[in-house]
Amino acid sequence: MPAAVDNALRGQLVRYLINGVVATGVHYAVLRFNIEVLQIPLAGVANAIAAVFGIAVSFLGSRYFVFRGSQGSMARQGTMFVLVYAAIALLHALVMYVWADRLGGDYTIGFLLATAMQMAFSFLANKFLVFK
Repeated sequence: MPAAVDNALRGQLVRYLINGVVATGVHYAVLRFNIEVLQIPLAGVANAIAAVFGIAVSFLGSRYFVFRGSQGSMARQGTMFVLVYAAIALLHALVMYVWADRLGGDYTIGFLLATAMQMAFSFLANKFLVFK
């Protein structure tokens, strides 16, 4: 791999991680708010609502920070991003439902497990489908 490509990819990965930390922080803050303040009784439902906020932050960060040199209309990128993240959010909600609601596990651990899966899928999908 040429050095310029390697450096560009490394830069995208670093920016992706930063963006992911910010978006995940928003997602988790809204999840805690939903469970502890709004007292939504099912962690899966609370998480699905929180995912909307995390996804919005992630899209803006991906478009303007992570993959800032990509071409494409905001409408196309937004549509693809929403489709990818809808699938990821469903997976995330399913993991939370199974882990916390069915198995009785701690919702924070479930959140971390679901988020690890989300990270791998989202970078690849964003790089090769959404912001190509």
